[in-house]
This record gives sequence, C-alpha cells and structure tokens, in this order.
Amino acid sequence: MPTSSASSTSRRLLSLLSLLQARRDWPGELLAERLQVSARTVRRDVDRLRDLGYPVRAIKGPDGGYRLDAGAHLPPLLFDDDQVVALAIALRGAPQLGAGIDDAAAQALTTISQVMPARLRARLDAFEPTIVGPTPREGDGPARAAVLLAIAAALNAREELRFDYASSGRTGGRDDPVPRSVQPHHLLARLGRWYLIAWAPARDDWRVYRVDRITPRTPNGPRFVPRRLPGGDPATFLAARFKGSDGTADRWPCRGEVIVHLPAAEVVPFARDGTVTALGDARCRVRLGAWSWSGLAASLARFDASIEVIGPSELRTAFADLARRAAAAADSGTDPLTDHR
Repeated sequence: MPTSSASSTSRRLLSLLSLLQARRDWPGELLAERLQVSARTVRRDVDRLRDLGYPVRAIKGPDGGYRLDAGAHLPPLLFDDDQVVALAIALRGAPQLGAGIDDAAAQALTTISQVMPARLRARLDAFEPTIVGPTPREGDGPARAAVLLAIAAALNAREELRFDYASSGRTGGRDDPVPRSVQPHHLLARLGRWYLIAWAPARDDWRVYRVDRITPRTPNGPRFVPRRLPGGDPATFLAARFKGSDGTADRWPCRGEVIVHLPAAEVVPFARDGTVTALGDARCRVRLGAWSWSGLAASLARFDASIEVIGPSELRTAFADLARRAAAAADSGTDPLTDHR
C-alpha cells in the first residue's frame, strides 16, 4: 500500500484522474485494483477530485463505480505524452482550417508549452513544419468560430437556418447581403474554406454557401425532415459542384483526350486530376476535364507543344474557335515600335 504522504496522494489523484478520462465508466473495485489501494481510499480520492472541480458521479449497480461527467466549467485536464504532442501539432496547423481561431490556437499552444515536460518540448522544438495552404484571394476572410457553431447547432437541431448572405461582386466588392432561409445538411472544409451544403426550399434545389459570407439571424426557422444528398457523400458532392456537375458524380462536365508531343514527365506536374500515359520518349496521351470545351482547349494549349485531338468532336471545335480568337488577337492593335502616326 502506498504511503499517506502528500506527494503520494497527489500522484494517486493524478493516476485516478487519468483512469477516469480513459473510459466512460469504472467499477469501484477495478479502480482500487489498478491504483493498489482500498475501495475506501478510492472514495476519499473521488471526494478530493470533486473538491477540485471535477464532476465525478457515483454509478449505482451491482458493482458500483464512478464516471467523469461534463461540468459547468472546464477543470484542469490530464494528458499523456502522445496526447500532448498530438495537441501541439494540431494547434500549429489550426490556421489552415480557415476557422478564425488562429489567435486562440496560438495562446493554447503557448499555455501547453509552458507546462510541457522538457523532454516533450525538445521534441516539438525540433518539429517546425512549413504548412502551405491555399493562397487567400482578395476579399477572402476566415469563417468565424461563432458562425460555425451557430450553423452546427441548427444542423444538429434540424432547424432551418436564417441568415444574410453576402455574394461576391464582379468588381471585387460585396453586394448587399441577401436574406436566406435554408435547411442545413452538411458543414465541411475544403482547401482552407468552410462551406454549408443546404436544401433551399425557395429554389427547390441544393445550394452551397461559403461560411465566411454568412451572418446568422435569430431565431432559427422551423424544424425539418432531412433529405438525402445526391450521391450520398458530402465531400464528393462539393467537389462535383466545383466542377460544374449536379453533385451526383465528381467529374468535369467536359472531358477530352489528346496526344501531347512532350515527355510524360513534363506534363504530369500540370495535369491536375487528369491522367497521363507515356507513348514513348516524346509523346503522351492526356485525359483532362474542365468547366467548358473552350476552357479545356485553352488548358491543353498551355503545354506549348503540338497536340493531336483524339476526341470528342466538341474539343476539336473548341480548338478551332480558340485558334480564330488567337489569330484575331494577334492581328489587333499596332506595334509601338513601327507605328509612328
């Protein structure tokens, strides 16, 4: 049996707290066995934890036991080494979430670092990754944490979400916010931005909204019965919408196949989600997709090499139209070195 000194009691309390955090319910006898103390000592230690603000609840039953419940405030927590390292790494990557929690994450990381054992701090000091995220566009801003929580609350309660939505103007500004009322179904992040996938009753269709442009209104609207998202998978649906699809398939609406007179190794880095097949040292077959046929032709023309169109015919027509427009652009204007008028 351990001694009754203050230091051994403190160590035992920390061990007890760690066990209570590790699983939901603990039989009293099992706790006593793991801590190598009597059931009476376990009861006294549980009372000490309660005095420190930890909401430990007694469980009735044949064996009896204890459970660490959620309380009105957040008491001090106990983490093992792996959990501390995981928290620190996650906090360093928080700015890439686009959730507007950069300052809070930095403060939390500082707090953890101050109480971190020297052996763990040395490991983390050696881990200084350069995290590259999407380049912010003009007018972009992170989604506010309060807005994310408001959307999540409406989603979980299955209540219609009412909000003002600021659409991006063509001149780089924002239009006046437009009131919306939708049925929220999924909240997800993609490339540093947060998006809400919702059913819009006024439009009788699915819509995707950028969370950083949403200003929630209160109260929420009436409850609703969730619908099935086309395709079933939110990530696939969102990716498909970005490619101009209806959300049932993650593929571009315009897909073509060509032979590019370049080595495959020079084409692969720029093929995005296309496929490249080597056809010898200086040729490769490229299958690529885009929003439109003209956009696909322009994307393929950037390889600055001879191209043979395999199909479809719409891509050949798009190349012909691109050639006409390129020729017209080349003939327009005058050369400033030869024009002396």
